[in-house]
Amino acid sequence: MERKRSDLIADTLESLILDGTFANGDRLDEQQLAQRFDVSRTPLREAFQRLAMSGLVEQIPRRGVFVRQPGPVELMEMFEVMAELEAACARLAASRITDEALAELHATNERCNQAVSAREADVYFRENERFHAILYHQSGNSFLENECQRLHKRLHPFRRMQLRLRGRLHQSMTEHEAIVAALEAGNGHSAAEALRAHVAVQGEKFHHLLASMKIDAA
Repeated sequence: MERKRSDLIADTLESLILDGTFANGDRLDEQQLAQRFDVSRTPLREAFQRLAMSGLVEQIPRRGVFVRQPGPVELMEMFEVMAELEAACARLAASRITDEALAELHATNERCNQAVSAREADVYFRENERFHAILYHQSGNSFLENECQRLHKRLHPFRRMQLRLRGRLHQSMTEHEAIVAALEAGNGHSAAEALRAHVAVQGEKFHHLLASMKIDAA
């Protein structure tokens, strides 16, 4: 399926922000960027909206759009909460997930595996998004599902970035398989632990994520 132009622009801007091309506090000039991407302002503004949802930019009325990068402490805190929310989803889903959803998780994992073999990180990321959305829904708790979706959107660029770290795609794929195995066994504790470890970016993984980004250490 062909991706929207605004999504492609948002992905490019995310990368330019995270690699330091656009620094924290920089104003994103709408006219210059429209010329750079050879688009009207409509898809560009849609891209800005997506970046605002993930917190990478701040839209200030009558002033413009400004880059806003989280510091490492804020980023760690968000990932910690995300890991706990998703662990709760897995624990609940272990006793509530349908056979159809399990089959869909297997199919999604197969597409993820194909992306790993092809070294297509962006394809893997899109299938990974589908994998997590299924888990949120299968928790059977709509409030929890909505909270997960909200924070997931906030962390979207950073989750995409960490998949580009060396060896991370293979590691993520192994974690996916452990999550599905625990769900099939109906083991809520194991499913929660597997998903918590999958999402958390503590220790070396967090160090590598920060090293791949150009954000303030303060």
